[in-house]
Amino acid sequence: MKKAEVGNIIEFREGLRGIVEKVNENSVIVDVTYMENYRELELEQKTVVNHKNYKIIE
Repeated sequence: MKKAEVGNIIEFREGLRGIVEKVNENSVIVDVTYMENYRELELEQKTVVNHKNYKIIE
């Protein structure tokens, strides 16, 4: 499995998308404000996603 890099756009948790800000050993920190409907979903600005739980979009 290819790990995301800083700046990649990933998809996780049934369609949520975000920009990778930091890559850790087992996870990435993602900025979800990338999504247009971010405020409507009432999400935190950043979240942690395990490498097993996302796919790289761009």
